[in-house]
Order: sequence, then C-alpha cells, then structure tokens
Amino acid sequence: MDTQVVLITGALTGIGRATAIEFARQGARIAVSGRRDKEGKALEAELTGLGADAFFARVDVRHDEDVAALLEATLARFGHVDAAVNNAGTEGQPGPVVQQTAESYAATFETNVLGTLLCLKHELRAMQAQGRGSIINVSSTYGHRGGPGASVYAASKHAVEGLTRCAALEAAASGVRVNAVAPGPTDTAMLDRFTGNPQRKAAMASAVPLGRAGRPDEIARAIVFLASDAASFITGQILSADGGKSAG
Repeated sequence: MDTQVVLITGALTGIGRATAIEFARQGARIAVSGRRDKEGKALEAELTGLGADAFFARVDVRHDEDVAALLEATLARFGHVDAAVNNAGTEGQPGPVVQQTAESYAATFETNVLGTLLCLKHELRAMQAQGRGSIINVSSTYGHRGGPGASVYAASKHAVEGLTRCAALEAAASGVRVNAVAPGPTDTAMLDRFTGNPQRKAAMASAVPLGRAGRPDEIARAIVFLASDAASFITGQILSADGGKSAG
C-alpha cells in the first residue's frame, strides 16, 4: 500500500479525517477535500507530518466543476488514483416527516446523493481508463433501515446504497470495484448534532448491541480494507460497521 493513491472527500472531520490519517499511516499518497481552507491546510500538514505525500483541495461536492477539478488535480499530482472515499455528507434537518420541507430535502439530497453521484461519475471515468480502482461510498445503518426523526437522511442514504450497487455492476467489467461502508452511531460531531443532547446520544449508543457508539478510526479501518487488495473479490456490497445494530 506504500504507493497507493487515495482521494477522500469530506475529509476535514469525523470519519473522513480518521480515514485520511489511517491511509497516511499505511504510507498512501492522499488528496483530501472539504469546504474550509484553514482546516484543510491543517489536515494537509498533519498528514505530511505522518510521512504522507498529501494535498488539500477546496471542493463542494454539489458542484460538478469542483469534483472534476479535484480529479484533475489528483491525476496531475500523482498520475493515477487507486481508491476514492466518498465521505462528504450531512445529517440534514432531523425531525418528523411532517416537519420536513422542500428546502430540508434539497439541502440533504444535494450533498448526500448528488454529491456522491458526481464523485462517482468522475472517479469512474478516471479508474475505468486505468482498468483498476476501488471506490468506497459512506452510507449509514439508516441506508437500509428506518428510524423516527431520520426520514430525509435515511432516504438519502438509501439512495447512496442504490448508487453503489448500480455503479458496481456498471464498472465490474473494467476492473473497478464499488462498495459502501455503513456505520452505525459513531462518536462524531455529526452524531452530536443529530441527537441534539447528551441524553439522546447516550440512548442511541446504548441501543447498539455492543453497547457503545463506534469510533471514527474503527470505521476508517473498514474503509481501508475495502480499498485494499485484500478485498479484491468484493464489489457491490454494503459493509455494515455498526456494532451489530443492523443484525436484529
């Protein structure tokens, strides 16, 4: 993996940041993206400090031209891209269906679904031309289950899992694999925002069969596995990393 080239969107916090650090520790060359320059440059410096050849690009995955430029910059810097992690996402506006609006729907779907679609489009073009590559989308337990107060977010992640399976079938003949990791409750700022208070967060964590929320580094290791040659015969799959939450 010491020459692996990895692209990660939504890399500035939480699972994305943990994934970038894990790849850096494995010796990968890394392109990270997000929407905040200060945090992005700080992450770039941190990855470089770990010995990685890394750069940050400011990207809004809702914009086709931003995603195209990210792929172009990655290919210009490294010559190819072996793995892409589509992690950029939002929890949207949690709440009952009757409180949702066209605006809350659009804000969630533009990032979680359109953003994933645009990333897949440009990543697949690059990887299919190479004849190899691995793409990992980040879904959620809500990508294949429901939950009160999570309607729009869950719908968006169901769409991500549908995109994952279709892209995997389209890309298989070219040697490109497409999978998704579906985390359960994970101890990130997004979980804090989604639950709204420590009591609700603790209740959600206690409902996980393993009795706790996941750690970002635990999800990162699942992503690194799917990007590796150890997963060379795995495509079109949703890997649940959820402490057993989706088992029952």
